[in-house]
Amino acid sequence: MALFELTLVLLLTAVALTALSRRLEVPYPSLLALAGVGIAFVPGAPMIEIDPELALALFIAPVLLDAAYDTSLRDLKRYRLSLLLLALGAVIFTTVVVAFVGWKMAGLPIAAAIALGAIVAPPDAVAASAVLGQFKVPHRITAILQGESLLNDATALLIYRLAVSAALGSIMLSNAIPVILLSTIGSLIAGYLLGRLSLLTLTRIEDAASSTVVQFAGTFGVWILADKLGLSAIITIVVYAITIARRAPRRMSARRRVSTYSVWESAVFVLNVLAFVLMGLQARSIVGRLSGEGQGEAFLFAATVLVVVIVARLVWVASYVAIIRWFARLGGEDSKRDLPTFGGAVLVGWCGMRGLVTLVVAIALPAGFPERDPIVLAAFAVVLGTLVLQGMTLKPALRILNFDPDRTVDNEVAQARVAVMQAALDVLSRKTSAAAAVVREQYEAQRVIAENPEDAQAATEYDRLRLYAINRQRDTLEELRSNGTIGDEAYHRLEEEIDWAELAASPAGRFQPLTTD
Repeated sequence: MALFELTLVLLLTAVALTALSRRLEVPYPSLLALAGVGIAFVPGAPMIEIDPELALALFIAPVLLDAAYDTSLRDLKRYRLSLLLLALGAVIFTTVVVAFVGWKMAGLPIAAAIALGAIVAPPDAVAASAVLGQFKVPHRITAILQGESLLNDATALLIYRLAVSAALGSIMLSNAIPVILLSTIGSLIAGYLLGRLSLLTLTRIEDAASSTVVQFAGTFGVWILADKLGLSAIITIVVYAITIARRAPRRMSARRRVSTYSVWESAVFVLNVLAFVLMGLQARSIVGRLSGEGQGEAFLFAATVLVVVIVARLVWVASYVAIIRWFARLGGEDSKRDLPTFGGAVLVGWCGMRGLVTLVVAIALPAGFPERDPIVLAAFAVVLGTLVLQGMTLKPALRILNFDPDRTVDNEVAQARVAVMQAALDVLSRKTSAAAAVVREQYEAQRVIAENPEDAQAATEYDRLRLYAINRQRDTLEELRSNGTIGDEAYHRLEEEIDWAELAASPAGRFQPLTTD
């Protein structure tokens, strides 16, 4: 019961910290990390151990699916070279450097040192995305960071699985290449087939709550099945999510989609909070087991790994940018288009904050793993250190780098809005009824605004009048319920209809309704 009560308190605390992070313009995981450490000093906090396989499935599967669902295949193709160099090259480079330090400094067995390197190698773009969005940095950078955070998990966890198996004696590192190839190919096929099968099921479910439950059950089921078959659960989930994301929008109703998005957003937030709670509880038990001289050595080793992780990423990113620009100079003018800049390299390198994946994979190390406590402590130090040091300084760094505001996504949205409005007008042109004329008039007004996104007066005139009417609708609906004319079921149905109308009237959240006074 104590753990349950502590979790409730931490969830409410996390909500407050999220609001504070927006005010301070820092990533909310940075504040969660500090709160997780604070748990280690709470008197009477329970000691808890979690099954390694449960930790991976419970925390990683839904978070990874949520990220993969929003991944742009266009951007993955457009920036494939940078993504390959980061998601594969940077992960391997960091793993090797950290493994060497662990082997030389802490005397870790080779397989255990490689496992530590794989644990701390993959950055998490979630921590940086909130701050980056406020500064409108170049779209290339945000697309690369988001794509990297998705793909590097697969690379790191594949290395991690092999290293753990080698450390426990169930596989030899020399036999790893055939295992990697079979696992990768099998995972790609399984993810696609399971995604298509899931679509057949989801399209037959109309109830929003049931659909959401099936989605969560399917996500965990895909992870467990892939793990049982010896495939890469990470790659399988990524392909599974992308397959659904490309085909589901036209097969699901708007009601189900809005409901699902809200639930998934809340679930990912809760999982982040719980992971940092577990970090605090695990850290306290580890520090308690490390006593005397061994404790000081463990903390020194953890601090060293933190520094190595930060420097290794900066060195790798700066090196590959320098090499790409050097080859571009040799290739003529055509090869110089859309080149990475050194300012962008600094930002990408500094956005290497570690988050949920590193936390959970460290917690998931088996109890009998060689030198488990120093490894987990080092992983926690990397998560806390990068989130606090890099997360808290990201805003000042962006001010110093002073990127020109990027309007790539805004321009694409404006262009698409005009196209969809025109498509509606085209299909209505053959309708001659009075109702069709009213609808055409509404779409014509919206198209004019879409064609002139900077014309605030036109937008205000059209949308504020709609919101003015909606505001009066809400007053009337409240009166009908207050005087007993309608019951709560009718009230909530009409409330939902008015909510949709209000969302349609304020597409960018810019407009305020006129008062009815």
